[in-house]
Amino acid sequence: MFGTSLDHILAELERLDLLLRVQVWRARQGRSEAGDLAAFYIPDAEADELLDKAIGAPIWAGVPLPPKVVADVQARLDQLSHDITLRAAQSLDQGVPLRLAMLASRFGLTTFDVDVVLLCLAPELDRGYERLYAYLHDDVTRRQPTVDLALGLFCPDLESRVAARARFGASAPLRAFRLADVQGDSLLDSAVRLESRVAGFLLGDDAADDRLREYVAETARADALVFPASFGSQVSLLTERVRAGSVVYLQGPSGVGRRTTAAAVCRELGRPLLTVAGRRLAACDPVEFGTLVRLAAREALLRDAIVFWEDFDVLLGQDDDPRVTDVLAALPAPVFLAGATPWEPAGPHRELSFLRITFPPPGPAERLRLWQAALADVAAEDLADLAGKFRLTGGQIRDAASTARNHALARSAPSVTSADVHAACRFHSNRKLAELAVRITPHYTWDDIVLGEDQMAQLREIHDQVRHRHIVYDTWGFDGKLAMGKGLSILFAGPPGTGKTMAADVLAHTLGLNLYKIDLSTVVSKYIGETEKNLARIFDEATTSNAILFFDEADALFGKRTQVRDAHDRYANVEISYLLQKMEEYEGVVVLATNLRGNMDEAFVRRLHVTVEFQLPGVADRRRIWEQIWPAAMPRDASLDLDFLARRIEVAGGSIRNIALAGAFLAAADGGVVTMGHVLHATRREYQKMGKVLTGGELG
Repeated sequence: MFGTSLDHILAELERLDLLLRVQVWRARQGRSEAGDLAAFYIPDAEADELLDKAIGAPIWAGVPLPPKVVADVQARLDQLSHDITLRAAQSLDQGVPLRLAMLASRFGLTTFDVDVVLLCLAPELDRGYERLYAYLHDDVTRRQPTVDLALGLFCPDLESRVAARARFGASAPLRAFRLADVQGDSLLDSAVRLESRVAGFLLGDDAADDRLREYVAETARADALVFPASFGSQVSLLTERVRAGSVVYLQGPSGVGRRTTAAAVCRELGRPLLTVAGRRLAACDPVEFGTLVRLAAREALLRDAIVFWEDFDVLLGQDDDPRVTDVLAALPAPVFLAGATPWEPAGPHRELSFLRITFPPPGPAERLRLWQAALADVAAEDLADLAGKFRLTGGQIRDAASTARNHALARSAPSVTSADVHAACRFHSNRKLAELAVRITPHYTWDDIVLGEDQMAQLREIHDQVRHRHIVYDTWGFDGKLAMGKGLSILFAGPPGTGKTMAADVLAHTLGLNLYKIDLSTVVSKYIGETEKNLARIFDEATTSNAILFFDEADALFGKRTQVRDAHDRYANVEISYLLQKMEEYEGVVVLATNLRGNMDEAFVRRLHVTVEFQLPGVADRRRIWEQIWPAAMPRDASLDLDFLARRIEVAGGSIRNIALAGAFLAAADGGVVTMGHVLHATRREYQKMGKVLTGGELG
């Protein structure tokens, strides 16, 4: 048996050496003696030899060998071939990987194809072969093997030569799989060069082709599979179909476990998984795309790997994209195709053995298991809270766990805290929403907001609904009772400055969620249909953003539908109806704020889950606002009478904030201590801004 794959190749080269020795002897005997001028004219004797020899045979083919030499050579060739076949079989039985045999098996090569590969591989081991080839070509510049040389060496008669020509065709394995490059003006004259990746593979080098380095990588490990119990049967079916050689389309968002599942199937089948960056590859021009797809197919066969093509749906943007055909025709089955949008083969691909599996997003129970596997050192109640609030995929959870550890290391903390994990979850949520809305960094707490008892109770109830929605919907089964309306739609109504925006900030901060304020100027469009498109983009991105959407001045967008008098009324009503539909479909948290509740559409208000009425603060509430508004580091004069200000200045909390800030600037320019005079002066300015006149009598 052969101890290594190289031993097998060297034994095969010994057989090639014998064939070359015979051909060199024939060439030497049949070559005319023309001296130094052989390159400049053809002697008469050589012309006669060309006419006398068999059609298609090399010049030395007619040179007879002594019968004893023929018998000895044939006996030696038979013995070598028998020994090689026997030892190769023994080696394969003992588990020795013979790469030449693997190449022949995986690419469907014939004996002639393997001989051509050896003919091209020989100069990779010994440059002396190049001189032998030049000698047989009778041309010192032609040091690569040619089609004619291969046919002369390995084909004993004209019929076999004609048949073997087809093995150099574009659809034959040597060229179809990019194993060898055939270049020349005519086929017989064409030089045959082994691709460097194939030569490297035969000699034990497993590095991918340089042209594929940024597009292809082998997936070395498979994370634990965490799916709902009902999904387990589909995974079992997937393994059976992959074993049968099907094309499998794995549908679902990024991070939901498509590649993990593919890797697990490959591990069960004992084969590696080769991941192709489909989106990056799709950016190439069509010619380069086709070349790279075939190189990826060759790489998969060399590694005996199954291909996992990421973002296959990028190629589905237009009907009959030829790149889809390139992929399906080139890649060896079975193959995994992954995408977020549904797809079924049609047209010329309808006969494919095909399976589509839709991956469900992980529910709270699955997310909790993923969090427990990723952050075992975090308290169980914190992990349960994260699983309920953040609808992340498995990939996002693993990424968030890594980010949380990095946050802890940056603080030189001994362990990961709940704040670290919440920050990491917000970071790894979909951040594309920032392109459509303004991200607000929440910082207010329950102690910062001053509202009536009933309003505060409502806000805390909203907070609890978000925290415990997974218990009600998933654990207790309300999810199966509701088709739509599983989100939380909230209306904050009240005069300006009464705390509507602050309340949304408090909810986001205490829940650990991002807060996005929708800029209506980027949503509402005068062009028909554009407003609906903008709303669709916002809600689609918000679905995976794990954020609270905040629509300020919502009556501008959610206003009452009117009687249709012209086309403008009809399309305005369409916009409102479409918005009602999107609100019912959305499963996140939406906060709408309005100063004019009477302008809101009644059908829309009826679909809201919670309405909180914000009112102007009374004396006691204004007193609390005045007390809380001043920073601890700000110097205040002892004469600053907050009770007096609360009784006499009847404004909303937002105006109190403006007065306090303006008074602080006045004090900074006048001694550095806030006095009653500074506050009263700032109050006069605030009244002027509101269009009111402040008289001395109002201040007592």
